Amino acid sequence: MAMNKSVTMTADGKRELEEKLVHLKTVNRPEIAHKIGRAADDGDLSENGAYHQAKEDQARLEGQIAELEFVLRNAVVARDTGDRVGIGKTVTVEDENGKERTYRLVSSHEVNTVLGYISDQSPIGAALMGARMGESVQAETPGRARTLKIVSVR
Repeated sequence: MAMNKSVTMTADGKRELEEKLVHLKTVNRPEIAHKIGRAADDGDLSENGAYHQAKEDQARLEGQIAELEFVLRNAVVARDTGDRVGIGKTVTVEDENGKERTYRLVSSHEVNTVLGYISDQSPIGAALMGARMGESVQAETPGRARTLKIVSVR
């Protein structure tokens, strides 16, 4: 059975990942190659800490590049979901205590809790997906279930 590898994300999120990939390839990769070359010039590589550190940095960087390439190869820009909550929508909710919070639903590759960007796969994000303004949803968050009323979807 074939697995669905597609990654649904916002257009902004995809563009940011593309920019990050270019930066890793055109700035970080040459920097690390230069560090490896300088460290190799210092002689005996078997006891050269700078060389081994640079090689570890290179392996980590190549892993990041491979992951970003995979995500971008499988990226699908989210479609507008109209008045329903979906990836790319900004949603204001009210909890049981009357406290309002605003979230933007994004893919797991775009999460930024400082900006209020939550994953569509997080407990709250998953509960909100597909709902409309005025509806209430149950989110199974760690520690307790929460009831959230959708105040607005934009």
